[in-house]
Amino acid sequence: MISRDTLRQILSAQLGAAYPPNSFSDDTPLLGSIAELDSMAVVGILAAIEDEHGIAIPDDEVSADVFSTFATLAEFLEAQCGQA
Repeated sequence: MISRDTLRQILSAQLGAAYPPNSFSDDTPLLGSIAELDSMAVVGILAAIEDEHGIAIPDDEVSADVFSTFATLAEFLEAQCGQA
């Protein structure tokens, strides 16, 4: 299972120094609110999660809603890890 602290680290690594891990709380808006969070960043985030946790996230299950807030992303990943 991916912890929220690990997710914060991954987001920070993908988005850069302007977004330290402690800047992400459950209600932090992501897609549409963080300019650096573009399609390439989404791919990088998902790839990092897949690599670190040995899971495969089906492309057809990823939507803008998943990246709405930090909490929605964390909950989606928790569900994916539960299916692995």
